[in-house]
Amino acid sequence: MSDGTPSGEAGRPGPAATAPVVLVIEDEPPIRRFLRPTLASQGYRLVESETGEDGLLQAATRQPDLVILDLGLPDIDGLEVIRRLREWTAVPIIVLSARGAESDKVAALDAGADDYVAKPFAVGELLARARVALRHAALAREPAESTFEVQNLRVDLARRRVWLGEAEVRLTPIEYRLLAVLVRHAGKVLTHRQLLQEVWGPGQVEQTHYLRVHMANLRRKLEADPARPRFLRTEPGVGYRLLTE
Repeated sequence: MSDGTPSGEAGRPGPAATAPVVLVIEDEPPIRRFLRPTLASQGYRLVESETGEDGLLQAATRQPDLVILDLGLPDIDGLEVIRRLREWTAVPIIVLSARGAESDKVAALDAGADDYVAKPFAVGELLARARVALRHAALAREPAESTFEVQNLRVDLARRRVWLGEAEVRLTPIEYRLLAVLVRHAGKVLTHRQLLQEVWGPGQVEQTHYLRVHMANLRRKLEADPARPRFLRTEPGVGYRLLTE
């Protein structure tokens, strides 16, 4: 485990004290060595842990703005780390793991992770996911906005109305509830189970065909080309994400 010193303090100034703190819980030294300059170059301050237990301790003492977490840790499973973090903090968690099966992604997201990047990973994708997670967390701390806008889509949550450009879109009650849940978690992957529970209730979490049908209808109304959606992205085998840019 590192001593928690932000990267960049050995012989040169480190990132500003107001820069976001990223806690990396990862037992593979090559991954940590790669992430140090990568994150520092983007203005992040880095805290490292090699084990799940130390990662939980660092999360409690350092209060990071973002956690990047490997699932295959030497002491406790990363899923348990997610569950224990979610008992007391809403810090965004991006899983970075060699477990690439759909079931592993679903398990991590259902446990409370915000996003999942499989190893080997593209650094540009990881940094983009980190920016989205931090943006979402910042919005969650602000007073709730009654209107959500991305490109030409506008959703007025207070009035329960939706527009594409100047044209109002008529949605059914279920379609609107589905879109509203995605808006409230914009940028975050929501699993099929999470969406079914929030929209249809806990008794319907296995009825994935409900979700497929209504998502297809929603795309037909909101997307210029439903086969290449600009707003409602499918995360194959996992769930859906409302894009924020």
